[in-house]
Amino acid sequence: MSSTTEGQAPQSTSAKGSVVALATVGLLVLVFALCLVSAVQLLAPRDMPFGVTASSPVVDAVQQEYSLDLTTYSSEADLMDAAERGDIYGGYVVGSSTDKLVTVAAKSFFGEVYVSAGFEEAAKKADRTFTTTPVAPLPTADRTGALVGLLLLPTLVGGYMIASLMFSTSQIAAARGRIAIVFAFAAVVAVITGVAAGPLIGAFPTSHLWTLVPCFFLVTAVVGLSAVAIQAVVGKLGSLVVALLFVIIGGSAAGGGGVALLPTYWQTIGTLLPPRHAIELYRNVRYFDGNNIATPIAVLLAYGLVSLVVIVAMTRRAEHGSEAGPAIGDTATAGDETRRVGRRRLVPKDLIAPVAFSLILTTLFAVNYISSGHEPVADAMPFGVVGSTALAEAAQGDLFSLDLTTYDDQDAATRAMDRGEIYGALITSDSSTELMVVSTISDISPLDLAGNFEEAATAAGETLDVKAYAPTPLAPKDPFALVPATLLVVLLIAGYMSAALLTTAVGSASGRWRGLWLAGFAVVTGLVLDVVTTYWLQGFPEDAFWVAWPILSLIILVVALFAAVMRRVLGPAGIVVTLIVILQFGNPSSGGSNGAPYLTPFWNGVGPFLPPRNAFVLLRNTLYFDGNGTTQALAVLVAYAVIGAAILGFLDWYRSPELSVPGLDQDDATQAAGVAIPVGPLP
Repeated sequence: MSSTTEGQAPQSTSAKGSVVALATVGLLVLVFALCLVSAVQLLAPRDMPFGVTASSPVVDAVQQEYSLDLTTYSSEADLMDAAERGDIYGGYVVGSSTDKLVTVAAKSFFGEVYVSAGFEEAAKKADRTFTTTPVAPLPTADRTGALVGLLLLPTLVGGYMIASLMFSTSQIAAARGRIAIVFAFAAVVAVITGVAAGPLIGAFPTSHLWTLVPCFFLVTAVVGLSAVAIQAVVGKLGSLVVALLFVIIGGSAAGGGGVALLPTYWQTIGTLLPPRHAIELYRNVRYFDGNNIATPIAVLLAYGLVSLVVIVAMTRRAEHGSEAGPAIGDTATAGDETRRVGRRRLVPKDLIAPVAFSLILTTLFAVNYISSGHEPVADAMPFGVVGSTALAEAAQGDLFSLDLTTYDDQDAATRAMDRGEIYGALITSDSSTELMVVSTISDISPLDLAGNFEEAATAAGETLDVKAYAPTPLAPKDPFALVPATLLVVLLIAGYMSAALLTTAVGSASGRWRGLWLAGFAVVTGLVLDVVTTYWLQGFPEDAFWVAWPILSLIILVVALFAAVMRRVLGPAGIVVTLIVILQFGNPSSGGSNGAPYLTPFWNGVGPFLPPRNAFVLLRNTLYFDGNGTTQALAVLVAYAVIGAAILGFLDWYRSPELSVPGLDQDDATQAAGVAIPVGPLP
């Protein structure tokens, strides 16, 4: 009886720890999904600052459709000055015979789309004409304005990562030398981010390097110091608090796509946290000659100074407590006291692993995400043609190319669009020329196709009728088809964090029922995310609820099994390998909401071999293309799952010894999994 009880106790403890660990991951994933999806799914003007020179029925009509915060300027010159400073998202100058629309794409790519389309429709109804004057237009190297959000990734995550991984080495944040390390790390991250994004990748001109690098340093240092301060006050939960405030909530509210397009509550929340001010600082330095940067700098400096005060105070308090020695009645030995005081100091050799991991992952955030997402230009986009026309060739160029397929009639082209095989089709007949664009396959391809073909038609003196086509209509609250790609990030994080924290909970990377624990987590979490996304956030079509659930669960399980196998084979370093393979190479090569044709040849070539690309294709095509074109994606994911489960089961059941890596322990790996969370959705 005694031996049975003793043998059952560890199993009971292990089961309890597993439940707690997986429940914690599930809760974090749910919060992350709610924040991320709700922030980006409905990008639309909400109290968007907009300038006018006089009242106009055109402006009144647009105001009925979009929420504009109007400011009346005394002259066109004053309005243009405001636009050039980045004060407004656009403006409307009322003239005697014709008007002028001022657009500011650098404030928001989608904001310009809304402004241009809204005023064009309103002007037609009011029988007015206008010309368009762009201010701060986006260059080809940042054609969708995604750069400021991509620059936030390494600087925000880098600052948080170094603080969290340093804490894992000493389990105490109040230690001398930590401030200097954060500053030194911030300087290195700033240089890496600037050189990678500027001279190396070409996302911004090298001339801007010297003005942006100090901004990168400021943001990384402030985030790192804030994380250290919170850890000093809260303790072990500090990393979780920082991740929640700065990465999950702060990242969602950052407003990389345009602050005024966020829901109003996210606009308010964002003003309280550093990521919003980092985005505004980067944007205004890059595109608006440094105007309106006083507030972002002031807020960031305030965070930094308060954090410094807290860190210094907590460090002195900790040292004073150590010097006081044991209290009366304390039975601690001298050796215990020596170890307690020693933990107040940072041991240089203990910093090698966390600093190295932080630099590697931060560098990958800078290089991989910026190189894959800063310049989405269509290359060999699948496109259909019906009839004889020169427009399809005329619409192409160095920055936009099509892979043309000729169809016998419109029905054949429509069936190809229904299957998700082509991004649109040009239908020509003796009486008309019609361009059909598929709105559910990409967020920007309909805009690119319409823009390029309309320009070609105008040059050829032809009339073109543009129509949006969706085999399955977009979900009610996902007008740009952003939700599947956004939720993919959450699913990837759910997978590798469940494997990492399950290992920590049971104190071992092995266990005969580990695969079943991960499978159960995937099924439950997939269901919860499906319910929240479909019925609460209305980001998935309701008809796809039951088929989306197993797909979400499969994606989580594939990543979890991959992480568990890597952890089992490589030891704690396996979690880091998983982060690099899945998050640093898989996610950037998924194609995301833009679509695979917008990736560079390198990223387009990598994607088909990794889970994220196949996961996204399986999810998107199931939701919007009736499951067509999913055979290969499903086969790849199932192969990953089956092979991963077989390897994990073999290793766990035969109890092969776990690998230990000098300088890297289980906590380091778990911290790495917890901190390497991308900020916001990536195209």
